[in-house]
Amino acid sequence: MNVLAGCTRSVTRFACYAALAVLSLTWAAPLHAADYPSRPITLVVAFTPGGPSDVLARIVGKQMERLLGVPFIIENRPGAGGNIAADSVAHATPDGYTLLMGNNSTLATNESLYKRLSYSPQKDFLPITLIGTQANILVVNTSVPAKSLKELIALAQAQPGKLNFASSGHGAAAHLAGELFKAEGKVDIVHVPYKGAAPALQDLIGGHSQLMFATAASVVGHIRSGKVRALAVTTLKRTQILPDIPTMDEAGLPGFEASTWHGLVAPAGAPPAAIATLHDAAVKALRDAGVQASLKRLGVDIVGGTPEQFKAYIAAEVPKWAAIVKASGATLDK
Repeated sequence: MNVLAGCTRSVTRFACYAALAVLSLTWAAPLHAADYPSRPITLVVAFTPGGPSDVLARIVGKQMERLLGVPFIIENRPGAGGNIAADSVAHATPDGYTLLMGNNSTLATNESLYKRLSYSPQKDFLPITLIGTQANILVVNTSVPAKSLKELIALAQAQPGKLNFASSGHGAAAHLAGELFKAEGKVDIVHVPYKGAAPALQDLIGGHSQLMFATAASVVGHIRSGKVRALAVTTLKRTQILPDIPTMDEAGLPGFEASTWHGLVAPAGAPPAAIATLHDAAVKALRDAGVQASLKRLGVDIVGGTPEQFKAYIAAEVPKWAAIVKASGATLDK
């Protein structure tokens, strides 16, 4: 249809040009949305290559690459508990071409853990989807005479300050899980931080500490070989990788949850059409049988909810961990 047909008088013709301009914007919008993505997407990971976050990002990114038809470039930016990576994405151009594989540290606990944070987890990111959760397993040295969570609590209460719990570092998920256990279980146990999960686990096996909250993927082999004893998992549902181990909730601490979780986010201001496209691709990727098998081996229980559900999940996690950080005095200066 000729929009200018019949526009003979100058005023009428001006109005028609205005109408044509509006129509051109209307027609252009879906074309622009259909063009996304048209170039490589950078997926920033806050940890070193080879770790659980990196492996998860590569598994999911590779499948999204196949679905969207553009390369997914994994960029590792470790340091400062994930804050370096999160800051870089928070201040990236919000065009849908730079994403963060966020986790409970970058999107929830760091806001209260660090006195100075250069980004706001809830204001500077748009949630895409919660990829999944990784259960932390409460494990004890085999010499500890507790065969259940209730027995461990009773033992700790009978010997205040005598039991040590190891962690992968001050402020790490394993540390905060231990602090939550102290608060919920009303026990006095001593935190011993290490520079990483591997040395913490080795000292647990060696008997230098008595208990630890360790990621399922890092400890499942030691559980099966009998080097450590598993008492409970920290997710609200039992984990696929160790389905016979009860949850902390089932074992005696109602509502206890201290899982490690991973989710995709984009910088605030990213186009809604891009967020919708990325969400659709991520959910489809998580339905792939190969992806599901790989993530199961990694100890990840898949979620894949909506952006709104992920936003609500983050909003609930922030105050929960803020209270634990405050109670534990775990705040870091930088």
